[in-house]
Amino acid sequence: MKLLFINGPNLNMLGIREPEIYGSKTYADLVEFINGFCKELGIEAEIFQSNHEGAIVDKIQEALGKFDGIVINPAAYTHTSVAILDAVKAVGLPTVEVHISDVSKREGFRQVSYIREACIATISGQGFEGYKTAALTLLKELNK
Repeated sequence: MKLLFINGPNLNMLGIREPEIYGSKTYADLVEFINGFCKELGIEAEIFQSNHEGAIVDKIQEALGKFDGIVINPAAYTHTSVAILDAVKAVGLPTVEVHISDVSKREGFRQVSYIREACIATISGQGFEGYKTAALTLLKELNK
């Protein structure tokens, strides 16, 4: 099983950006966490982060034929990017949307998720554990 983990804008600032919302752990800690549980579960993982919408679209398109599924935290692009939605739809890979914070309890604009309609599930508010939940959701889906 090979999964692509995509992280959007400002996630590289974890540990610095709004620690009262996102915690004190860094992006490097997130990468280590993902690699750790993937090794434990026998998942081959690639982890990608970009602050640029086009780079994220390119990475999703490159996933076709290389990965079994995608875990994506589009971050701010969740609420604005039809391009990322269209890319996920185009490749047709099972995808799970993940958010570190509980977006349902945040600002009104964060209640909108364009990508959600192309995802098999949304995981929100579990911190880093949400990435593991997302991967397990994909494993279950892919083993049907």
